[in-house]
Amino acid sequence: MKNLIRKFIADESGATAIEYGLIAAGISLMIIAAVNGLGGSLKGKFGALNTSLK
Repeated sequence: MKNLIRKFIADESGATAIEYGLIAAGISLMIIAAVNGLGGSLKGKFGALNTSLK
């Protein structure tokens, strides 16, 4: 039983998957923030373009 617990504690294969998941989540948040930031700018530009075409 002690040997099984030692193997379980020493096993780090799941830690890598969690780390990759956290990295992917961080990248996703950065992309969402960038898209939201550009969204307001693009909305203003398209609004001005729409007004000038009328």
